[in-house]
Amino acid sequence: MRVVKEFSKAETRISVFSWNNKYIVKYEQGALEQTFKVSEMDILEESDLDHFFEGNFFDLVLERFKEMGETLRNEIENF
Repeated sequence: MRVVKEFSKAETRISVFSWNNKYIVKYEQGALEQTFKVSEMDILEESDLDHFFEGNFFDLVLERFKEMGETLRNEIENF
């Protein structure tokens, strides 16, 4: 597995890996994690991966983290 890129944005750790003819795009916030696998055949250049870190896609990732956090908190409170 090759590390392509690692950085933080909006309190989110973003890591991109290349493995088995796929790019693995991983977003982390605390105990929560989202991972997307994209075929390398769908990405012309590694710089095209930047579309996953901005705009509507990234906004939806952040929104999903909020939902995931609420779901986890609700479940822990209902033990």
